[in-house]
Amino acid sequence: MSKIISIGTAVPAYCHQQMDILRFMQTVYASSEAEKRKLRFLYQQSGIGQRYSVIADYSRAVEDWKFYPPTENLEPFPSLEQRMLMYNRQAPLLSVDAIRNCLGHTHDRKKITHLITVSCTGMSAPGLDLQVLELLDLEKNISRTSVNFMGCYAAIHALKMADAICRADEGTNVLIVCTELCTLHFQRENTIDNITSSLLFADGSAAVLVSADEEQQGLTIDSFYSEVIPKGKRDMAWELSSNGFLMTLSGYIPELIQEDFDKIVDRALQKDGTPKEEVSHWCVHPGGKRVLEAIHKSLGFTNGQLSHSYDVLKQFGNLSSATILFVLKEMLQERRTIKKMFGAAFGPGLTVETFTAHY
Repeated sequence: MSKIISIGTAVPAYCHQQMDILRFMQTVYASSEAEKRKLRFLYQQSGIGQRYSVIADYSRAVEDWKFYPPTENLEPFPSLEQRMLMYNRQAPLLSVDAIRNCLGHTHDRKKITHLITVSCTGMSAPGLDLQVLELLDLEKNISRTSVNFMGCYAAIHALKMADAICRADEGTNVLIVCTELCTLHFQRENTIDNITSSLLFADGSAAVLVSADEEQQGLTIDSFYSEVIPKGKRDMAWELSSNGFLMTLSGYIPELIQEDFDKIVDRALQKDGTPKEEVSHWCVHPGGKRVLEAIHKSLGFTNGQLSHSYDVLKQFGNLSSATILFVLKEMLQERRTIKKMFGAAFGPGLTVETFTAHY
């Protein structure tokens, strides 16, 4: 048996209002008033109020930019090396902030037996796991695992790993930290994929402590279920380039999710042995407003079942792998009313990862 004992979150110093980010994007992407109006409409309909970034430029005047050169074509455009340098400076610090928020003064870091780091927005070796170990002075013999480049569903994959570890050894305490600096990978080419990515994604970190200690109070993990929607393989992708990471984010994703999600939920709950009507809480990754609307329609929701997902999207945007844990943290404030929880996140593949849990 494994339990989610605590969740902590952290965001960078720079909070950008969505409509301030719009002005940056209009400067880069819009060459006419008509294009500026189209961008304004998209931002107004995004369901996002603000986003956080390790980069200050997104809501500053051109003359005050620091990361991007204040030139008409953004030349010299930041290289992959510059972006990874920023990642290696900022990601460990943000991770530690989330972990400290998770552990507080209650949980002893010296009792952590396993560390799982999750990220798809930066890579290096030695990597984030060793940086976190050093900054927090964790035990040198701690077991370390890195989950890289799996995208927005990776937190559930990490929970699945933590659950397997806890079920195998009753003395384990697994710390997961998901840290994503999505805004490092802004691309200047005027394509629908780049415009959509710059509209949605943000930076943040979330840490979760999973324990095999049955005496601990927490959310008990019941089961996991994963399924790939092959016809969406080319509609969500994430690739490296010399100018950063390139996102493919097709407008067909909400349609694919709406078509298949209800059937996937049925199969996941059948494995768990739980009727759908017994699910009291739905913890769903807010990939975007249209994705949440598609899930709402697919499951026939009528009564605000996805309110926490909408709230996180509004306050933080899409934080890739960390987002589902931001939603879960909000939902755990209602722990006394959680009878059965169903969680789901989506990523490249098109992959759907799900979990069930209860108090």
